[in-house]
Amino acid sequence: MQVPFNQLGHLNGELSHDLQKAFAAVLDSGSFIQGQSVLGFEAEFAAYIGTEHCIGVANGLDALTLILEAFKVKGDLRPGDSVIVPSNTYWASVLAVIRAGLVPVMAEPEVDTFNISSRTLQCAMTSGTKAVMAVHLYGRMAPMEDIDSWCKANGLLLIEDAAQAHGAALEGRMAGAWGHAAGFSFYPTKNLGAFGDGGAVTTDDADLARIVRQLANYGSDAPGLFAWVGINSRLDELQAALLRVALPHLDDWNKKRREIANAYAMGIKNPHVSLPALPQLPVSHVHHLYVVRCGVRDRLAAHLQKAGIGTKVHYPVSPHRQSAFRPFNTFTLPVAERLENEVLSLPLWPGMTPEQVRTVINAVNSFEG
Repeated sequence: MQVPFNQLGHLNGELSHDLQKAFAAVLDSGSFIQGQSVLGFEAEFAAYIGTEHCIGVANGLDALTLILEAFKVKGDLRPGDSVIVPSNTYWASVLAVIRAGLVPVMAEPEVDTFNISSRTLQCAMTSGTKAVMAVHLYGRMAPMEDIDSWCKANGLLLIEDAAQAHGAALEGRMAGAWGHAAGFSFYPTKNLGAFGDGGAVTTDDADLARIVRQLANYGSDAPGLFAWVGINSRLDELQAALLRVALPHLDDWNKKRREIANAYAMGIKNPHVSLPALPQLPVSHVHHLYVVRCGVRDRLAAHLQKAGIGTKVHYPVSPHRQSAFRPFNTFTLPVAERLENEVLSLPLWPGMTPEQVRTVINAVNSFEG
């Protein structure tokens, strides 16, 4: 049996009728930028996350960059200030800091969760540190109570990169409702994905929300007037309409992801393969990716490919080893460098059949190292 790494068609088919209605409604409205669909989605997503404000933007990278730029406008950050970012994350987390004229400082993750903690943050703290970007990597929430307390004790801003954690919750609070602000991505493969690029900022800070919205609209604070040097980063009206169709299904999709992850955790019994630790609170992980570790990762990937199973490596080169990071590359990060050589993502998407899940489990278990 062939098992693709991901498959979005089944979700689109499941929602096809409602998606077509939403498309037709936007087409008939004649309003394609900053219309009622965007306003509706912003209100609904803010209510879902549990924040006062949501600002739709063009993509997840812009969401994070605009948060940092807004803090600069407010005077909470200044060019050259340092922001702690996990060493094990997608490049966009670091790129947002660099784009905002700030200095990324890398914190190593905990190996069993792939996420940072107050312990690893303390090791990365410098005299110039003004903010922390906590990434909920692979859909698992970072230990936010711990990180939030540590940031408050040290007088630091707390920003969430929730691009992979739509719907994850900890102690009754959603990912995206813990920090001063959070950035989301609606890239098509995300747990809540659009049909192209899209993103959002969530926050309870009304002043920050206003500035983010202005910065995303060229820096305009009134028609024809520009208070800030902004960019053009607006959530498309059509994407917002389609996201409104998908949002009510998110919790059910995440439940299915957890069921598949639990099946992997119970079924994979291979001494050559280390599984991610399941969280004590299941809802704190929405399993955007299911990432295992293997000392001979490439051989495992080849074995699974031969069995017809798609896999990916997230991420093959750590941010601090990217060519674009050279001006900042003063870090020795053995944990991140170890993970980049060991991690392998297995198929996990809501439409997987029990037969497909068993096929993956059996193939991993048959790997002899």
